[in-house]
Parts: sequence; structure tokens; C-alpha cells
Amino acid sequence: MSCSSVAPTMPTSLPPIVLSFAATDPTGGAGIQADLLTLSSMGCHALTVVTAITVQDTAGVEDVLPIDADWVSDQARVLLEDMPVAAFKIGLVGSVENCAAIAEVVSDYPDVPLILDPVLASGRGDEMATEELIEAMREMLIPQTTIITPNSLEARRLADDGGDEERSLEECAKRILEMGCEYVLITGTHENTLQVINTLYGPQGVIRSDSWQRLPGSYHGSGCTLASAIAATLANGLDIPEAVREAQEYTWQALNAGFRPGMGQHIPDRFFWARETEEDERDRED
Repeated sequence: MSCSSVAPTMPTSLPPIVLSFAATDPTGGAGIQADLLTLSSMGCHALTVVTAITVQDTAGVEDVLPIDADWVSDQARVLLEDMPVAAFKIGLVGSVENCAAIAEVVSDYPDVPLILDPVLASGRGDEMATEELIEAMREMLIPQTTIITPNSLEARRLADDGGDEERSLEECAKRILEMGCEYVLITGTHENTLQVINTLYGPQGVIRSDSWQRLPGSYHGSGCTLASAIAATLANGLDIPEAVREAQEYTWQALNAGFRPGMGQHIPDRFFWARETEEDERDRED
């Protein structure tokens, strides 16, 4: 029998499929490229819907061009009519119109977990969301969200009601939960603590709190990596507390193995587990 007549071996099951809505990042550090790398590294197949195109390097974002909302919707609809999705992950939305388009799409899939990374600013502090867009997220996306993953700065901004008094992170979580989401994971990288403390909140209060060694330097795409890792762990069947714990472990390892290819921030190594360290090489030789 000739080789050409042998049918290819087909996999018996599909990998979990995760659909990511996010902006491009030409550095590969954040955005939809970070989602693709993270989801692939964690055993998922990533579908990608581009919400905006960015001009940026590892130091910061120079410009953002939102994609037309009809194009955002059409990208997603065509994919969803073709393939089953185990989780949605949403990053940079890009515009109020895009927020409405995404909210309409995901509303047709209420049983699919939705992970929202509310990208409000770049690591350098470049503004990525207007107050109008934040309000649109509060009204249209957060009520459909399974778990939202703001850092402490984003949590305070999302919870801001115009008052002068700064809320505690627990109060911020409570207010965000009141907007309709199921869980809030607030990350503590920006807090003045010896270790980074990430806290998961649910309707009854704190579900878990995890402390991580604070790494030197700053990282481009850490939030994207964490949210995508949660999407991957949920798509693989873990429940929320365990999914959050496993995703944090993966993210910390990716940051710890990160590298600095340019003049700005470090980039997480999402395939850290595939790199052979000098210690691994010595063990293999022995």
C-alpha cells in the first residue's frame, strides 16, 4: 500500500476551544498575541477576534485604532457558527460600539464562562479606556461576566462612584459584584506589599487569597496572561477556585522566566516549561 493511500490519523477529541476578543500587540507581549500563546501553552485551541490594532513597543502604547464594531461582531459570529467554544476571554475592547457588539454576541451563549480582563491603561499608564467606555463595560459586559480580573488600580476605577473617599479593595470587589458578575479576582501587583497578594471574591466575600513572591522589574502582558490562563483552566473543566489557583501558578512561572527583548518591560515566557535550563541539561547528562 502506498503512503498516499493511508488515511491520516485523526484525534479522538478536540482540545478545549477558547474565543478571545482583544487588540493586537506587535511585540507579542500582551493583547491577542499573549492570549494565543497562553491558551496554546495550556492545551487549548485559541480563536481570535481583533477589536483594535495598536502601535506599541515594550515601553508603551503609541496609538490605538479600534476595529469597526460590525467587523468585530462578524468575526465572532462566523467562528461561533462553525466551532463549539468552551470559554470567552475579553481584553481591550477599543470602543463603546465594540463593547455593545461583544455584549450582544456573548449574550447568546449564557452558559459559556466569560473571563473579562478590564484593560483600562497600559503598563506605562497610557489611557486605554474613556469614562464612557468604562460605563459601557459596567452596564453591558460586567453583568454577563463569570470572573473579572482587575488589578487594584482598575478595581478602584471600576468601583468609583464619583465620591472623594478611596474604597478599600474589599469594598471595590463588593461594588463590582453588585454590577452583576459572579466573581472578582483583584491582583495586588500595584499595592505596597512585600508579596503580591491576589484575592478572589464571590457573593459571600473572600473565597481565597494567594501570596506570591514579588519579582523584580515590570512585565508587559501579565494581566492578559493571567486572564487567559483562567480561561484555559475553566475550559479544561476546573471549578473557579482551583482554576484561579492554577492560573496564578502558571502566570508566576511565566513571569519568573520572563525576558527583556527590548528597552522597555519584560515579556512573560508562556512556554517556560519547554525551555531546558542549565540544571535540566546537567541532570540529563548525569
